[in-house]
Amino acid sequence: MNISEITHPNQLHGLSIPQLEQIARQIREKHLQTVATSGGHLGPGLGVVELTIALYQTLDLDRDKVTWDVGHQAYPHKMLTGRYHQFHTLRQKDGVAGYLKRCESKFDHFGAGHASTSISSALGMAMARDLKGENFKVVAVIGDGALTGGMALEAINHAGHLPNTKLLVVLNDNEMSISPNVGAISRSLNKVRLSAPMQFLADNLEEQFKNLPFFGESLSPELQRVKEGMKRLAVPKVGAVFEELGFTYMGPVDGHNLQDLINTFHAAHSYEGPVLVHVVTTKGKGYAIAEADQVGYHAQSPFDLATGKALPASKPKPPGYSKVFAHTLVKLAENNPKIIGITAAMATGTGLTKLQEKLPKQYIDVGIAEQHAVTLAAGLACEGMQPVATIYSTFLQRAYDQIIHDVCIQNLPVFFCMDRAGIVGADGPTHQGMYDIAYLRCIPNMVVMAPKDEAELQRMVVTGVNYTDGPIAMRYPRGNGYGVPLMEEGWEPLPIGKGEILRNGDDLLLLGYGAMVYPAMQVAEILSEHGIEATVVNARFVKPLDTELILPLAEKIGKVVTLEEGCLMGGFGSAVAEALLDNQVLALVKRFGIPDKLVDHAKPDESKADLCLTSPQIAQQVREAFFSKQLSAIGS
Repeated sequence: MNISEITHPNQLHGLSIPQLEQIARQIREKHLQTVATSGGHLGPGLGVVELTIALYQTLDLDRDKVTWDVGHQAYPHKMLTGRYHQFHTLRQKDGVAGYLKRCESKFDHFGAGHASTSISSALGMAMARDLKGENFKVVAVIGDGALTGGMALEAINHAGHLPNTKLLVVLNDNEMSISPNVGAISRSLNKVRLSAPMQFLADNLEEQFKNLPFFGESLSPELQRVKEGMKRLAVPKVGAVFEELGFTYMGPVDGHNLQDLINTFHAAHSYEGPVLVHVVTTKGKGYAIAEADQVGYHAQSPFDLATGKALPASKPKPPGYSKVFAHTLVKLAENNPKIIGITAAMATGTGLTKLQEKLPKQYIDVGIAEQHAVTLAAGLACEGMQPVATIYSTFLQRAYDQIIHDVCIQNLPVFFCMDRAGIVGADGPTHQGMYDIAYLRCIPNMVVMAPKDEAELQRMVVTGVNYTDGPIAMRYPRGNGYGVPLMEEGWEPLPIGKGEILRNGDDLLLLGYGAMVYPAMQVAEILSEHGIEATVVNARFVKPLDTELILPLAEKIGKVVTLEEGCLMGGFGSAVAEALLDNQVLALVKRFGIPDKLVDHAKPDESKADLCLTSPQIAQQVREAFFSKQLSAIGS
């Protein structure tokens, strides 16, 4: 059978190992061709091809449920569940999503973009099944990197407490999250890889006792304890841990041997309680270049399949915000040993690999554990260090209680650097950095700022590192800057809560925040062509807001427009409107930002056009809202 003929995963039933191996090769070919052409996650999906095929051959997916931890490892799943012929549209507007989406396919049983959620969701499904008296299998597939997330361990703890709840957890162990895994769990798994499982010894011991006279089919409590003791000695260390937590442990199994996987999954399904199958895979399997560089090929922009090299850009691009941030932080840290950069398994994405290389003692990777990262930073701050918690906007959401409880209530000087703020593009709703303005500015003691360009980002890094009065946060977008000259010396912190006027005009007040400052300038130029002159302010800070600058201008001009790349509800525009209301300044206000809707996967420019957030669209809406009478007069 050819992969192109598969529209339902149950079609894998009854196929021979050679047929399944052919399908595995075809999945890898399609996977590589698609990602090489349009970009996407590469290594994770390549590593789980056989795991997916073997698992689905042992399930009836008209009834059984599978939850995947972080959907980017589920590309083979998508191809086996009716999306092979659309897979070339991966991560493109109106195409196949890069993560699991319940609304995209009935086989996407649970949406996943953030790690460590699969066991919790699967356990919920299994408990609901039992409460309703139904009968189907539930499987959670989780990567070893995701086990560093506290939520996964909480779910394991709960599942192990339910010996009559049938649940299969498949641990995809490839030694990696995005970067190499860190911590004690990873170290234990490494030890397991070096020795084959010996669980059969304990089972064999039981059979031998049963064959002795007087014992029969049951073991006395004393001999049961002997058996369990032998089992703990025989099962590798990590297996014993899972056994102690209430799971039946099976493995490690070669994650690329279809027959072994199928046999193991069939055996696992026969147990009534929670079972963990430990599968050892190779990230990037089948593409030698990705196997050799598992960090670099976790995800890729379009590249040449033959060489593995990225396709050259049509023209040179300015440095990215992440790169400028990392360069600046390293320069400051070289002269200040108290600066500690913290990442939650995103060293490459945030640029902190540069800090790790140059100043390893001032670098901490906590793994996929954002809550721990934030409270760890709070502890460092208690002892006089200057922690810089560098976490994507979407992932910092996972540590919201820690931000409030452990940092802000205690007013500790932690510097939060939120990469990928705003519209991020092809990763879709789970990764859009829409909410940080709203969820941070409402917390007492927090200072919140955003740079208009990469040079101002440098000054804000200096500002954040040197701010000692409490917590401070900076958001900055994904992608490249504007090519403005960067500073190499003489860096000075910005005055807290102070914006700047970039352009003067008497007809309109345009207030831009962060990534929307340059578009605000473009809007002003377009309006000027129509005889409307605008004052443009770079707000810099949403909290504290520069009311000394904004309120007099708003009162004088009477027409105010706010621009932000974040949610409108509770965002920068809301802050301005609240300030006007609280100070009884009468002015017309129009806010531009992300409305109360999810932003799907697409190129950022496509998303902005759909949201009417391009500069020409904003200018047109401003003219219609504030100057329609003038337009009518001109028309007459």
